[in-house]
Amino acid sequence: MPVLKEPMERRDYGLAGPENRRAVERGLATAQWYASPIPRKRLKELMQRKDGPAIRDTLIWFAALAITGGLGVYFWGTWWAVPAFAAYGVLYGSAGDSRWHECSHGTAFRTPWLNNVVYYIGSFMVLREPTPWRWSHFRHHTDTIIVGRDPEIAVPRPTNLFHVVIDFLNLRHGIEELREITLHCFGRMTEAEKDYIPEAERPKAYLTARIFMLIFAAVIGLSIWMQSWLPLMLVGLPSFYGAWLHYTCGLTQHAGLAEDVLDHRLNSRTVYMNPIVRFIYWNMNYHVEHHMFPMVPYHALPALHAELKADMPAAYNGFLATYREIIPALIRLAKDSSDHVRRPLPGSAQPVAAPMAAAGTVA
Repeated sequence: MPVLKEPMERRDYGLAGPENRRAVERGLATAQWYASPIPRKRLKELMQRKDGPAIRDTLIWFAALAITGGLGVYFWGTWWAVPAFAAYGVLYGSAGDSRWHECSHGTAFRTPWLNNVVYYIGSFMVLREPTPWRWSHFRHHTDTIIVGRDPEIAVPRPTNLFHVVIDFLNLRHGIEELREITLHCFGRMTEAEKDYIPEAERPKAYLTARIFMLIFAAVIGLSIWMQSWLPLMLVGLPSFYGAWLHYTCGLTQHAGLAEDVLDHRLNSRTVYMNPIVRFIYWNMNYHVEHHMFPMVPYHALPALHAELKADMPAAYNGFLATYREIIPALIRLAKDSSDHVRRPLPGSAQPVAAPMAAAGTVA
């Protein structure tokens, strides 16, 4: 007789489901997280905000967008347009993601309005509405990979491998975001959004959604009038065809690691990447450090890494080493949702505090 396997447990990752209540009951919601020791004076030095690095990097980014986009327009209708738009798409749909992310923390620039301008531009580029995602990301940092609390868990378990593949072109999340923009245009919120977006902030979300939709409508109208895909290749479609690098980087952050722990060393990764990718990604490859001390600006993360690495698991050496772990882990998690990658701490590292272990931390 064939052996009947028990059905795999499927947890409810929604914020309006029972896992939210369980996380609160277990002390995992808005809890105290482990932080690696660092002298207070040194941390304050690293937390200093500066306009210079971000202005320099933003000007380079805008110039690169103008050059690659201009070449795409100039060579439109020839094969030379393909590499031009490939580069433009990455600068739009992937670099836009990291600018959205860092400026949401308000740490990229010292001047607040510069953070907000670049934040809104990046949000539009990656189809993320500024107000909902500001609050979503705040919750992600408060309750990182806590099931039922974190709205930004990229790979729920058991793994849907088809979703993982199509996410490299932003097909799933991009379409979901367009649905939510449309919903907000009519002055409505999803149940999950009601859990983390204050009611007073919702009118701003509705207004921005309507502005975004007007821009999309204008670009689509221009494409129809010109009888050409060219306007959409510059605005709109790069959010999809240019998203592959940000997802390649983003998947390294948490995929396959422990859920429901209160130690970022166990649910996040730091990965060494080359300077070009680090420019596009704005140093978010130092992701354990970023989660542990999110008020440290992107340009200071390499220095923060140097201060903390003795208390951290070993960093991964590039994409190849990282994906050698992630791909088998996601395949295993497609069959066994209780499995995950366990990150060994160095012998000199500070141990996880006992209350965190009791709350579900993996040793």
